[in-house]
Amino acid sequence: MSEQDDRIRARQRERAKVMAWLLGGFVVLLFAITIVKIQAGMGA
Repeated sequence: MSEQDDRIRARQRERAKVMAWLLGGFVVLLFAITIVKIQAGMGA
């Protein structure tokens, strides 16, 4: 592979890591919202 291919692959890996972090954060956010709604429903 050429140096340019290596740079492209490195950018793709970095972009994939960012997307993984964002997706993971979104899942945690949805989980937290669900827990809060369940607890609010039980208290009412």
